[in-house]
Amino acid sequence: MGHDHSHDHDHGSELSEVDARVRALESILVEKGYVDPAALDVLIETYETKVGPHNGAHVVARTWSDPEFRDWMRADATAAIRSLGYFGRQGEHMVAVENTPERHNMVVCTLCSCYPWSVLGLPPVWYKSAPYRAKAVRDPRGVLADFGVTLPSGTDIRVWDSTAEVRYLVIPMRPEGTEGWSEEELARLVTRDSMIGTGLALTPGQLAEGEAA
Repeated sequence: MGHDHSHDHDHGSELSEVDARVRALESILVEKGYVDPAALDVLIETYETKVGPHNGAHVVARTWSDPEFRDWMRADATAAIRSLGYFGRQGEHMVAVENTPERHNMVVCTLCSCYPWSVLGLPPVWYKSAPYRAKAVRDPRGVLADFGVTLPSGTDIRVWDSTAEVRYLVIPMRPEGTEGWSEEELARLVTRDSMIGTGLALTPGQLAEGEAA
């Protein structure tokens, strides 16, 4: 299973085999009139800049910093998230589940790949894979270990099955040492994996290390 890590890439002129195939397929579809290049550009721009985990990070940061918004998320996550401008396909009915020292939540879709696009963007490949879908239910601690997460033995792990009717957003625990941080600063600690439950929010130290690397 893959993980939510950033990597440096060589932006030279040589394309990878996958990139070359994608370019070739795109060219064929455009030439045959099946795809409008302008529409394709808008779609790509939308998912790169308007839809993605940064939306969910904003929601989590607001939940951490605003007690009234936290209460709203508990009562009606769909409406609370919509109030921040995040709604649409596969985000029609949202439920927020909060991690605590006693309980850790993790999300899976056992049937296919139901996923809250409006706050997390497109699902990662590993989320859709059969091994993850099966192991998350059978051995959630093993899945967490695969992602480098080890929880105390007394922590209860609850796995939520995302469906076509309901999709879940995990609210990770707020890291210590973030008192007085702004929403923008807090959002930088929130990772995609932490909102699925296969990871934890970054600590201030981890954030600093990542920025220095």
